[in-house]
Amino acid sequence: MLSSLHHIAIICSDYQKSKHFYTQILGLTIIREVYREERQSYKLDLALNGNYVIELFSFPDPPKRVSKPEATGLRHLAFAVKDLEKVVAELHQNGVTTEAVRVDEFTGKRFTFLQDPDALPIELYEHF
Repeated sequence: MLSSLHHIAIICSDYQKSKHFYTQILGLTIIREVYREERQSYKLDLALNGNYVIELFSFPDPPKRVSKPEATGLRHLAFAVKDLEKVVAELHQNGVTTEAVRVDEFTGKRFTFLQDPDALPIELYEHF
């Protein structure tokens, strides 16, 4: 039935700030960027290692995301990294705050969380 995850859609409150975060800080590459006049909305297609993964949207005055306490719905995005310490250091150099590194009690793998410009939780999971 299902063959793979195609993409994740994110609506942001400040398009330029989020575009910078996902491309310049996290390193995703731009596949295509369009402005849809009828919706007053940008749509930015982003890739990770050549694979299409995120659609970043802007809309006029989107409602705030409920985050804390944990709400029903998408909990977080998780990205696999090879060297968690290196990635965390790079994020800190770019002014991004991360939580303390923790260890997954079931897999023994290390992970941490950060937030995008709209406080969307993002997990970095040392997978390799």
